Amino acid sequence: MTDITTITSTITASFLASTVEVVEAFTIVLAVGVTQSWRSALIGTGVAFTVLAALVFFIGPLLTLIPLQLLQYVIGILLMLFGMRWLRKAVLRASGHLALHDEEKAFAKETETLARRSDDKRASYLAGIAAFKAVLLEGVEVVFIVIAVGAARGATLYAALGAVAAFVAVLLIGLMVHKPLSRVPENTLKFIVGLMLTSFGIFWTGEGFGAEWPGADLMLIGIFIVLAVFSLSTVRWLRGTHYLA
Repeated sequence: MTDITTITSTITASFLASTVEVVEAFTIVLAVGVTQSWRSALIGTGVAFTVLAALVFFIGPLLTLIPLQLLQYVIGILLMLFGMRWLRKAVLRASGHLALHDEEKAFAKETETLARRSDDKRASYLAGIAAFKAVLLEGVEVVFIVIAVGAARGATLYAALGAVAAFVAVLLIGLMVHKPLSRVPENTLKFIVGLMLTSFGIFWTGEGFGAEWPGADLMLIGIFIVLAVFSLSTVRWLRGTHYLA
């Protein structure tokens, strides 16, 4: 039986990570709907969701054929790589060595690009493709997050609930304000998610090697704290250097 610590950490990690991806996809879909047509935006989004659903349908059952220890090891390594990529960018942005990602600017840029194509006879088709690509690319990352965060501990359902909650939250907020979610502190989210995914990765890689962590799942909190202290110290150090990203 999955304990409350695993459930809570799984849902939280999946929700936060999925929120970042969904916001980025929503920005482009909104730009398509505003500048071209909502029909193209919705068709592109719908086709992307169909492809993602098929991906989950085929990949999910295959995971049950892999021994748990091997699955924990492989997913742990992947999560570490995935989390460290996000964490590196978040650290560089927090230290001022990489520009902060601005959804409002991204929206304006995508809107301008689509507007220039408005006279093209294929404008509606190209707009649909833009929505499809955005949702598919960000959606693949969400699927990976759900599978990686949930599969190693038998908590895929809870990871999926976190991702669905993120999608619903972003959609409702986006529809209410009818503009990109520029107020979402994306770099802060990426910083936290990078820490969480890296923590999960270290923890599960250790379990894949057969290690028995002190305190069992509670060790995740300890790993998270150590990584957070190291990352914040790195941010502070980088602010006084001329690091080249």
